[in-house]
Amino acid sequence: FGGNPALSFTVNSATQITAVVPVGTGAVPVTVTTPGGTSNSVTYAYVVAPVLTAVSPVQGRASGGTTVILTGTGLTGATAVSFGSNPATSFTVNSATQITAVAPAGTGPVSVSVTTPGGTSNSVVYTYVAAPVLTAIFPVQGRASGGTTVILTGAGLTGATAVSFGSSAATSYTVNSATQITAVAPAGTGPVSVSVTTPGGTSNSVVYTYVATPALTALSPNQGPTDAGASVTLTGTALTTTNTVSFGATPAAFTVLSDTTVVAQAPAGPAGPVPVTVTTVGGTSNSVVYAYVAAPVLTGVSPVQGRASGGTTVILTGVGLTGATAVNFGGNPALSFTVNSATQITAVAPVGTGAVPVTVTTVGGTTGPVYFFYVVAPSLTAVSPNQGRAS
Repeated sequence: FGGNPALSFTVNSATQITAVVPVGTGAVPVTVTTPGGTSNSVTYAYVVAPVLTAVSPVQGRASGGTTVILTGTGLTGATAVSFGSNPATSFTVNSATQITAVAPAGTGPVSVSVTTPGGTSNSVVYTYVAAPVLTAIFPVQGRASGGTTVILTGAGLTGATAVSFGSSAATSYTVNSATQITAVAPAGTGPVSVSVTTPGGTSNSVVYTYVATPALTALSPNQGPTDAGASVTLTGTALTTTNTVSFGATPAAFTVLSDTTVVAQAPAGPAGPVPVTVTTVGGTSNSVVYAYVAAPVLTGVSPVQGRASGGTTVILTGVGLTGATAVNFGGNPALSFTVNSATQITAVAPVGTGAVPVTVTTVGGTTGPVYFFYVVAPSLTAVSPNQGRAS
């Protein structure tokens, strides 16, 4: 072999010899010498043993099928690529420095090597990763516009490369540990399957439901007193998951009756209009207006007295009288009344006796009283003398 004799050889027949190649490099001529002389030569090429320097990616799913790139030197003519004791599912020699291989199934870390006519390479480590498993997501629902932060729990979540909400990628995510990921949900609608992908594969899915933004269409009544406790019915859509009802900046106690109805108890507030909103898992609604109405005040009644048989027309003066719903003389309602302005009401007194408190009731409440005095009709019992001159 070139200038070096074979380490050993055996003449099998007149047409065949088996020889053990000595050490050498490059291409060398091979000749055979017999008593008849030395033969012509044929070429034998010494091939350097392959060397691996890297595998990428360095890990993949335990079920196999991950495509990896092996880099090194002397990879031309590779006859085998091994992952531990298992051959690659397939491989392609791209060049003397690169091979593309498909990993077979396996577990844990394994040594990857390449065999060529020059021998078997050193090994690089490739690690099989179990497929991730999801066990829960919290919260299980969020707003359709996206942006809800959720916590995914499970196993094998380290190295996650994707978190998917249906066909959409999470807006962002952070791997907290092998058992937890914090993700921000993208926009979406209805229920979707949430999964996590790692080098070990894609997990099972857990369900996350998008909730539409609530919308308010009306509230009744749309005004009330400045003190707390008035019952207000809000109507709209997507109200089922209501967690806050606000009158201006003040939260109210409430009860969800259905997806379209919420009953709230208005908190105390200063006179004037305030926006009312509902917040649900799906976000915060548009606002509708509720007006706080100051309690009315009576300052006078004129005349202050009238006949016990009723029917006396009186003028009530004060402030905040607009929208009066009742005028009472003691325990009796006025026979009729007319709201002339925010400062005046004309009322007809009912039957009564003695001094009675007169009050006016509006949405804002009931006034303090002013007093009206019933006067008994006069009665004549005699005249004396009972006659006199015509002139």
